[in-house]
Amino acid sequence: MKKRMKKILGLFCVVGLLAGSLMACGGNSSDGDSAGGDLSGQITLAGSTSMEKVCNALSESFMEAYPNVTVTTEFTGSSAGLESLAAGSVDIGNASRSLTDEEKETGAVENIVAIDGIGVVTDKDNKTETLTTEELTKIYTGEITNWSELGQEDADIVVIGREAGSGTRDAFEEILGVEDKCAYVQELDSTGAVLARVASTPGAIGYVSLDVVDDTVNLVQLNGIDATEENIVSGDYILSRPFVMATNGEISEQSELVQTWFDYINSEEGQTVIEGQGLFLPQQ
Repeated sequence: MKKRMKKILGLFCVVGLLAGSLMACGGNSSDGDSAGGDLSGQITLAGSTSMEKVCNALSESFMEAYPNVTVTTEFTGSSAGLESLAAGSVDIGNASRSLTDEEKETGAVENIVAIDGIGVVTDKDNKTETLTTEELTKIYTGEITNWSELGQEDADIVVIGREAGSGTRDAFEEILGVEDKCAYVQELDSTGAVLARVASTPGAIGYVSLDVVDDTVNLVQLNGIDATEENIVSGDYILSRPFVMATNGEISEQSELVQTWFDYINSEEGQTVIEGQGLFLPQQ
């Protein structure tokens, strides 16, 4: 009887050990399946409205990979985002332009995550296919005011642009050399607003981030050159600018959450998300 009891107890021990081993294996497998499960907290970004599409896409994809992390972004304009970064109210300041020397002096570090082209657009009824840099400059400074001066129908040119502090406006004006010289009829506070206003206004011309251009407007060539990836990367198409996610100090000095965010952006998955938004990857 005693021998029989010992055998039964031995079997229970073996079963218990096997069960424990199986549970341990199952736990390890579960940890592997939920990559990023241990990372939690919030990442805050603010800035460029031109970066809204790519930020939203990256945030959504990142939070799928790290379900316990929340990414929040406010689209307040490039300068406002960098001011928030300097004030310490956000982790990352988004700017659709290069940082100024003054901004860098505050400790902001320029982390370029993508390259964007700026598209010049007109309403669908406009027959203009290409403009020279000189013609575009004269339109925005008010020297050319009627489309008839460019061989088109007699119609006033409605010059539309972004508000002061916009990264798109800063980049556009700097590239053309027309800072503080533009004769805007309307100054709007987002890329989407410019696109919609040009689409609905006869005689209008505006500039927007290339990734938002759709079939509601005409995209104009510059100096006979299309706004393609090849032409933007080569520099043949002149209106291009960086998409910057600025940090206070180097990325290596940031929190684990922010460092993981940038690791994700530079991963194959993150790069695929960026290219999926019609943007181009910066050359390493």
